[in-house]
Amino acid sequence: MTALLDNIELCLMFVVKFFTMLLELFGIIVLVSTAIKCFIKWIRHGSNLRLDLAQGIALSLEFKMGSEVLRTVVVREWAELAILGAVILLRGLLTFLIHWEIKHEKESLGKNNPV
Repeated sequence: MTALLDNIELCLMFVVKFFTMLLELFGIIVLVSTAIKCFIKWIRHGSNLRLDLAQGIALSLEFKMGSEVLRTVVVREWAELAILGAVILLRGLLTFLIHWEIKHEKESLGKNNPV
C-alpha cells in the first residue's frame, strides 16, 4: 500500500511540475510576443502603445501567478509555503497595479479621443 501511495505522489509531482513549467512558458511567450509587438508599434509610431504593453504584462503575470498557485500543491515545508505566498502576493500586487494603470490609460485615451 505504501508503494502505491509513493507512486501516486510521484505521479502527482510530475504532473504539477509539468503544468507549472507549461504555465511559466505561456507567461514567457506572452511577455516576449507583447514586447516585440509593442517595439514594432513604437518604431512605426503607433498609438495605444502603453495600453497594449500593460495588458500583455498583466496577462503574462496571470500565467506566472497561476504556476505559483499550482506549485503550492507540492509544497512540503512551511518555509517553502511562506516563500511561495510572498511571491504570489507580490505578483498579485503587481497585477493589481497594472490593471489600475490600464484603467487610467483607457480613461485618458477616452478623454483625448472623444467620439
